[in-house]
Amino acid sequence: MAFSDAIIAIVITLLVLDLRPPEAEPGGLLTALLEEWPTYLAYAASYVYLAVIWLNHKAAFTRIEEMDRGLQWSNLGILATLALVPWPTAVIAETARTGNLADERVAVALYAIVGALLCLSWLVFFSHLARHPDLTKEEVDDSYFARERPRAIIGVVLYLAAGIAGVLIHPLVASVVFLLVPTFFAFTSHGFDQGVPLLRFGRTNDDRESGKRSGDG
Repeated sequence: MAFSDAIIAIVITLLVLDLRPPEAEPGGLLTALLEEWPTYLAYAASYVYLAVIWLNHKAAFTRIEEMDRGLQWSNLGILATLALVPWPTAVIAETARTGNLADERVAVALYAIVGALLCLSWLVFFSHLARHPDLTKEEVDDSYFARERPRAIIGVVLYLAAGIAGVLIHPLVASVVFLLVPTFFAFTSHGFDQGVPLLRFGRTNDDRESGKRSGDG
């Protein structure tokens, strides 16, 4: 867990490298700073996104008792894909500054692919835990991580749809979705059962406790 936290912290730090002093004539610093708004927006969006990933990661590991080789590799898959986030973020910021629509379409498509890969890595992670409930803590319902898989699938679908919409319609459409997806994962970081009521999947807490008692009996 400490290794994962360190990787996420390093990736978040890398985002700051895109915040560079703008080139400006004497007396034109304020205008130059304001013209860098795409970079600031990209930084803020990606910082929030990585923070949400950390919250989800921490929430998952509070329910894990042991790790086997498969879980270690699936966790490394999450870390590998989240480490890519600063790259499409920088590309989007740069294309927003140039204002070339064709380049902006390519940039949002790249971001969408990376986002979809990240959600896919979470799907692998959840699926492994769903197949190996013995790795989770005793108080965790055996079907908990099986019910988490739809969250990852929704993420894959939304990112791919955003990328397609950004290319075929307008990059701004994709950008809006890119901001909404982390919000969805933030509200459901502890699972559908403890997230927004309308998004709950599976049994309620009372149902699961009843199931646990029945199984103990």
